Amino acid sequence: MDKSKLNKAFKSLVYISFIIFTVLYISQSSGYFDYKNRRKVAMTNSQIKQFENDIKEGKKVDLKKYIDANNKNYQNKISKVGLSISVTSEKAIQKIIEETFKVLSKFVGE
Repeated sequence: MDKSKLNKAFKSLVYISFIIFTVLYISQSSGYFDYKNRRKVAMTNSQIKQFENDIKEGKKVDLKKYIDANNKNYQNKISKVGLSISVTSEKAIQKIIEETFKVLSKFVGE
């Protein structure tokens, strides 16, 4: 393989890695992952206490009664842009990885 091609491939890999790092860093610092994890928790402490009291009193328990149905939408323009960047970069990275393995398989096959 030509040295200039190898150098160009290495530079491309470094640039792609930097872009991936930047996107992940921004999504982490904006709290996107924390929000996703917090959203998984369905019951607040007061709802849990009410649920436990109803069980102690022998009442018929329905979980839908205790889960807060007023889910607030915390999306804003920045989070929407971040999500679209994430989805786009995921598709691009997947395509790059697939093409890289195709090229590498040609080297191994020879």
